[in-house]
Amino acid sequence: MTKKLFYLLILFFSITSTNFAQQLTDSIEKAKKNPPEIEKIYLHTDNNYYSIGESLWYKAYSVYAYTNQLFDHSKILYVELISPESKIISRNITNLEGGLGHGDFILADSLGIKPGTYQLRAYTNWMRNYGDDFVFKKEIQIITPNEEKAIQTKENNTKAISKDKKDNPKLENTPEIIVDFFPEGGSLIEDVISNVAFKATDSYGNPIEIRGTIFDANEKQINLFKSVHDGMGKFIIQPEKNQKYYAKIITPNNNEIKVTLPDVQKTGYTLSINTVDEKKVVTIKTNTATLNQNPNSDLTLICTTRGITYFQGTQTLKDTKLSFILPEENFPEGITQLTLYDNQSRPQSERLVYIEKKQNIDISLTPEKKNYSPKEKVNITLTAKNEQGNPLVANFSIAATDTNGVNENFDDGINICSYFLMASDIKGKVHNPNYYFNNSNPRRLFHLDLLLLTQGWRDFVWKKFPNLNENKNFKVEKGITIAGKVENLFGTTVKENNLVQMVLLNKGNSIMLNDTTDVNGKFEFNNINFKGTATMLLNTKNQKGKNSGEFILDSIYNQPTTIDFKGYKFLNNQENKINLIKANLHNKNILFNIPEENQLKDVIITSKKKKEDSSPSQYGFADYTYIPEEKGPQYSNIFILLQVAIPNITASANSIRFNRYNGPALIIVDGAETEISVLSSIATDDIAKIETIKGPGAAVFGSQGANGAILIYTKLGKGINSSKKVFHSVTMPVNGYQNTRYFYSPDYSKPNPSENNQADIRNTLYWNPYIQPDEKGNASFSYYNNEVDTTVNLNLEGITNNGIPIIVQSSYQIKK
Repeated sequence: MTKKLFYLLILFFSITSTNFAQQLTDSIEKAKKNPPEIEKIYLHTDNNYYSIGESLWYKAYSVYAYTNQLFDHSKILYVELISPESKIISRNITNLEGGLGHGDFILADSLGIKPGTYQLRAYTNWMRNYGDDFVFKKEIQIITPNEEKAIQTKENNTKAISKDKKDNPKLENTPEIIVDFFPEGGSLIEDVISNVAFKATDSYGNPIEIRGTIFDANEKQINLFKSVHDGMGKFIIQPEKNQKYYAKIITPNNNEIKVTLPDVQKTGYTLSINTVDEKKVVTIKTNTATLNQNPNSDLTLICTTRGITYFQGTQTLKDTKLSFILPEENFPEGITQLTLYDNQSRPQSERLVYIEKKQNIDISLTPEKKNYSPKEKVNITLTAKNEQGNPLVANFSIAATDTNGVNENFDDGINICSYFLMASDIKGKVHNPNYYFNNSNPRRLFHLDLLLLTQGWRDFVWKKFPNLNENKNFKVEKGITIAGKVENLFGTTVKENNLVQMVLLNKGNSIMLNDTTDVNGKFEFNNINFKGTATMLLNTKNQKGKNSGEFILDSIYNQPTTIDFKGYKFLNNQENKINLIKANLHNKNILFNIPEENQLKDVIITSKKKKEDSSPSQYGFADYTYIPEEKGPQYSNIFILLQVAIPNITASANSIRFNRYNGPALIIVDGAETEISVLSSIATDDIAKIETIKGPGAAVFGSQGANGAILIYTKLGKGINSSKKVFHSVTMPVNGYQNTRYFYSPDYSKPNPSENNQADIRNTLYWNPYIQPDEKGNASFSYYNNEVDTTVNLNLEGITNNGIPIIVQSSYQIKK
C-alpha cells in the first residue's frame, strides 16, 4: 500500500459528521485535562522460589497508570503475604517516596510457613477506589529442601466434562475442562465472515490443549480447529441465516465434549484486525440487512490506551466492508481498545490490540567474567543510554540468584514489562505473561493477539472512564495518621474544643503535635513519618487547661481488602521445576555435609522465644495457646494480632471466626463473654495470653461454643473495662513504616571466623533495590559468590523517567 493511499484512508475515516462525535470529543478532552490519579504498583522480588527461613526481598514501583511514569502520590503501601489457606500471615507497611519503596519478609516457620503456593499482594488505600483492578498480585513458591518427598507428583486425573455436571454427579470433584468461544469484535452476524477465537482451561485456570470440529445444526461439518498456544486458537466462519453452530471437542485424554457457539445475530457490526506488511489493518464489517435498516448511518470509532483516547473518527458506512490502517505512531506501547459506536452512542463492537514500540534505549548488564570461582568477588557493570549515546535517567533494582539447576534464560512468570504493559490491563490471571515479551519467541505477538481475543476486559475500570473522579471513598495516604475522639469520662457524649497533645518517641527522636477536637470530639494528626516502633503519649485538656476526657482511638492502618487467593493445581512443567529446585537444595546440603541450621543465610536478630505454656486453661486444655514475646513484633490492633497469632482464623472488626465454621467464635476476655464491637479497646501490648478451644472441648460453653471459643487474658486480668479506662492520657507503642533491613552479603576479603565455619550455599547472592546510573549512564556494584558449582542469574528491572519499563538479564558460571 502506498503512503498516499495510507493517508487518504486515514483522512477518509477521520471526518466527523454528527453531534454525537463532537459530544464524545468534548467529554474526552475534559478528561484528558483532569485525568483520575490512578496508581499502579509492581513488586520486583529477588526470587520466585524460597526455602523456609529465607527472606523475601522486594522493590516497589508506583506509577501513574496512564503514562507508567513514577508517581509520587500515596506514601503508604500495604504489602501482604497470603498463605495457601487464604490467610494473611504477614503484613508490611512500606514507605513510598517518589513512587519507590522497598521491604522484606522473613519466611520463618514461626509464622506458620509451610511448603506451598503463596500470594504476594500490594496496594495503596487510594487504589481501593477502583476495586480490585490495580491490586498487584504475584505467586511465589515455598519449598522444603530437606524432605525427600516434600512435593509429591500429582496424579493426572483431569477428565473432560461439560460445564453442567448434573448428568454425572460422580465427577463433582473432578477438575473440569472449560472451553469458551469469542467471536472477534463481540458477535457473530449472519453472512459476515468472522474470526472466532477459543480458550480451553481446567477448573484451576491452567491451559488445556484441544482440537475439534465445528458443525451446524444439520450436522454439516463447517471447519476444523486446534489450539496453538496455551489452550488458545482461532478459526474462520461465515454464519448462514437462521443457523446455529456447535463444536465437538477432543480433550488430551481423547474424551469428547460438545460446546455450543454463541448465537448468530441477524444484524450488527464487527471489528477485525489483521497485520499486513507490519501494519495493522482495521476492518469494519456488516451485512445487507443492517445497511437496509440503517441507511447512511454514522459510525464512530474511538481508540484508547489506558483510558486516554489517541484516535477518533466518524464515518457513514455505505458498504458492507470498510478498511483502514491504524496509525500506530499516535499510540503509546501497550493494549489499545477499539470501540465502535452507532449514531445513538450504543457500543456495537470492540477489539483489543497490542501496540509494540521500538524503544530508543541501549542497556547492558555485564559481569567482569563469564566464569568465577567459589567465593570469588564479582564485579558487575551497568550501562544505560539511549541510541544517541546520552545517559538514561532511570531507577533499577537487581537480584543475583542461584538457578538451582533451572537454567532458563527467561522466566515466564511476571516482570515489570509484562505487568505494566499488559497483565495489569487484563482481567483475570494471565498464564506465563513474560512469554509474550521474550523476543526469542517468534510467534509471541500472534499468541498475544489470541490472548487479547479471548481474555478481554469487558468490565475493566477503563470502561468507566472519564467518570472515575467521582465517588472517592478511600483517601490518599500521604503519611501515617493517628486519630480518634475524646468522650466524657461518664457516658458517651463527646468533648468539643479539647486540646489534644501528642508526643512520639522514636529512636531518640521526638515528634510533638497539637490538635483541638471538633464538634464530634474528633482529633487527627496527619502525614506523620517514622519507622519501626515508637512510644506514643497522648494527653487531653479542656478549655480551662484541666485534664479531662477519655480517648477512643481509631485503628492507625486500614483493614486488609478481601482475599480472593486460593491454592491451585500445578501444571506438570511447573511441578517438575519445583522438584528440580528442591532436589538441588537437598543435594547441596548433602554435598557440603551440613544440616540446614548451619547454612549461611541472612543475618536476623530476634528475641528469644518464650517457652510454650502447657498449663491447662480454666476451661480445660486449650487446642492452641499463644503468648506474646516480650520484645516481639507489635501490631496496630487486636484483629491483626489475632490473624497472626491463631492458625486458620479470619479476624476483622466485623467478624471473628474459625475457618472450619461458618458462624462467629465465642469471645471471652478475662472470663467474661465480650462483644466484638468493644475488642478494639484492648491494646495489643496489654494481652498476656490467647487460647482457643474448639471441637468437643468447646462443649463446656454449651450451644454458645458451637463455633469454637477464643479466650483472651489481659495483663491486669480485669477484663475489657480495665483496658478501656485510659482516661485523659494514653501511653502505648505504635508501629510506623517497616523498619527495612539491609541485604547481607559476606565480604570474603576480610577474615571472619564465624562465617568460615559455615557453608555458603545462599540462594540469593546479591540484592540491591536502588541502582541509578550516574551522569554518564553508568553504574557498578560488586559482591561475593557462594561456594556452589552453579549458574547465577542476574535480573535487572526498573523504569525510566518517561515511563519505559526495563528488564535486562545476564548470567555467569561458578566452577571450582
